[in-house]
Amino acid sequence: MKLKTSRSKKLWAYSLKHLAGGVNSPVRAFNAVGGTPLFIRSAKGSRLSDVDGNSYLDYVLSWGVMIHGHADPDIQAALSAALSKGTSYGAPTEAEAVLAEMIKRALPSIEKLRFVSSGTEAVMSAIRLARGYTGRDKIVKFTGCYHGHADSLLVKAGSGAATFGSPSSPGVPAQFARNTVSLEYNDTNGFLNFMKRRGGEVACVIVEPIAANMGLVLPAPGFLAALRKACTRGGALLLFDEVITGFRVGFGGAQGLYRIKPDLTTLGKIIGGGLPVGAYGGREEIMRHLSPAGRVYQAGTLSGNPLAMAAGCAALKKLSRPGFYKKLEASGRAMEEGLRLIIRKGGLPLTLNRAGSLFTLFFSKGPLKDWTGASACDTKRYAKYFWAMAERGVYLPPSQFETCFISAAHSAADIRGTLKAADQALRTI
Repeated sequence: MKLKTSRSKKLWAYSLKHLAGGVNSPVRAFNAVGGTPLFIRSAKGSRLSDVDGNSYLDYVLSWGVMIHGHADPDIQAALSAALSKGTSYGAPTEAEAVLAEMIKRALPSIEKLRFVSSGTEAVMSAIRLARGYTGRDKIVKFTGCYHGHADSLLVKAGSGAATFGSPSSPGVPAQFARNTVSLEYNDTNGFLNFMKRRGGEVACVIVEPIAANMGLVLPAPGFLAALRKACTRGGALLLFDEVITGFRVGFGGAQGLYRIKPDLTTLGKIIGGGLPVGAYGGREEIMRHLSPAGRVYQAGTLSGNPLAMAAGCAALKKLSRPGFYKKLEASGRAMEEGLRLIIRKGGLPLTLNRAGSLFTLFFSKGPLKDWTGASACDTKRYAKYFWAMAERGVYLPPSQFETCFISAAHSAADIRGTLKAADQALRTI
């Protein structure tokens, strides 16, 4: 179908007058795929509707947040009940402790946690805590992994930073960058060699256990276990950034999937049921260093916001139901098998990576195991694919370096329709 975009074009011109870059998060500007950003009017279940009346099967899902689909009735009901009592108190509520207990039961590595308002804030706070606990300054991250836009983490970052070709941002002081070491994801030997030389200076090693911000890249066999062993041996903390993978690849997150126990974990997205939220937690002996019990300071007016807590409790309750992840895995497997068949029949130079309900179709032969491989993809061809899919009623991430997500609301018919669209689109670009 030919997309109608007149209303989106008008709103884009209007937004450019009033918002920096026209957007409140860079990838929404569509710079990586060209054309006018599509302005969304509403969403329900597996579908988005834009202001011009176009309807799409949604595989962005607010960047993985909407695991139950849009406007889930149970979450909506919980929000409505909470909203009737007020929106923010700046004081403790029961729901904060209830949601914390639910998270702890799912992720046994977390003995205590604290809520904040975003994934960036969670990671920033966890890094400060790691430095305060260890008395060390250096942190190790991995090229292409994105951990939010805190200063020390915008060194060779993924997600929007990769999309815009600016993995190190102006405005980040040189001394911050000097304390951040970026190594190659999945290069176990390179990591171990660094830790042998400098491990005594490292406060923490932060990693996306399944990298999802350079497209989806799975950990190589033994990679995460090597991180755990080296951190234990060298006295550094292992920090799993599960803002994306937490409650997405399984109820126990990636740490449950791979049976690796980190010292600290950061969460976001799904645990807020669609509202802004973040959290970080870990061993009690580490978490007690936080103020008011300890000396590491962190605070936030809207931390533990009652609306986000209510939505999060409703979301996690649904996730704990028997068979939830089995159904989600079946959808992911059907998508993978269909796309691999298309690639094989067409002899296409494409690579597919999948983990549960996350997947990325890379415009490169692959295999894709790190940022070096991901950055070599044909991003211009991906842009053509993005628009070809949009014209067929499928909304994908507007960047090769982002990940697609499937929700519980996506039906078998939705998956079949998406595969039909992909087959047609790949023939035309």
